[in-house]
Amino acid sequence: MSRHDVLCIGNAIVDIIARCDDDFLQDNAITKGAMNLIDAERAELLYGRMGPAIETSGGSAGNTAAGVASFGGQVAYFGKVAADPLGRIFTHDIRAQGVAFDTMPLDREPPTARSMIFVTPDGERSMNTHLGACVELGPEDVEADKAAGAKVTYFEGYLWDPPLAKEAIRLSAKLSHEAGNEVAMTLSDPFCVDRYRDEFLELIRSKTVDIVFANESELKSLYQTASLESGLEAIRADCGLAAVTRSEKGSIIVRGDETIVIKAIEIDTLTDTTGAGDLYAAGFLYGYTNGHELESCGKLGSLAAGLVIQQIGPRPQHDLLQAAQQAGLA
Repeated sequence: MSRHDVLCIGNAIVDIIARCDDDFLQDNAITKGAMNLIDAERAELLYGRMGPAIETSGGSAGNTAAGVASFGGQVAYFGKVAADPLGRIFTHDIRAQGVAFDTMPLDREPPTARSMIFVTPDGERSMNTHLGACVELGPEDVEADKAAGAKVTYFEGYLWDPPLAKEAIRLSAKLSHEAGNEVAMTLSDPFCVDRYRDEFLELIRSKTVDIVFANESELKSLYQTASLESGLEAIRADCGLAAVTRSEKGSIIVRGDETIVIKAIEIDTLTDTTGAGDLYAAGFLYGYTNGHELESCGKLGSLAAGLVIQQIGPRPQHDLLQAAQQAGLA
């Protein structure tokens, strides 16, 4: 059996990141701060209008996988790319970061997914994603040894959009639980929660999911409340363990009667919030699967998130294990 700390399952996406101002977002009908699903025609339109860009492998769970690997964790990844240039870029990048990635590429249309990410001066990112080959990830792509062998199987809520992916996630969760392991998910985006609120609640309440990651907006959307406190009490009752991020206010971890408040780390410059939640999950899951107390898990998550928002792009450019050692967390 394959042995990993974390198995991540997600949309395998190449990010194309450019800076813009708020007027650009308004002129192009882009919803600020959200992930907007777009078709191939709009993808071409926005690509033609964007300024100088950086191409980097991304995707929420892929970013988390890269973060766990940077901490020194053993991590695997399921995600679908096409056998095209962007697919080869994604495969090279994630393997180079130490992630076990063996999902067979698609040998036909659609092409590898891409996300045009526009970063405004306040560091907020607005994502416009053409899912492409991602929608073809299905149960046949589940490697049973990895699903059963990982201490935690983690998937992104974004992946709930393609129907076949739901089957892959449920199969992976079944294999994980049968092996005595745990399943985690991130709610991903308030708009994603709005689309699948009932299904996400069913996953949590049925104990298909053991651990939930969310930001404050996603938590409020899940429980249709304006109150953080009521959202926390609801997730506490529904889920065994939840971590709720609050940007510069840090994060809150709840488990049973426990409530642990984690401060955000001090940063020099907010550059780009892309990947902040993904890297928080990476630090948390690395700590959790390596026997850390919950407070330490939260601090590792805060460290990783704080470092990634000071750079352009969602993959760690720091050695996170070294950063953790310097912070006295390793």
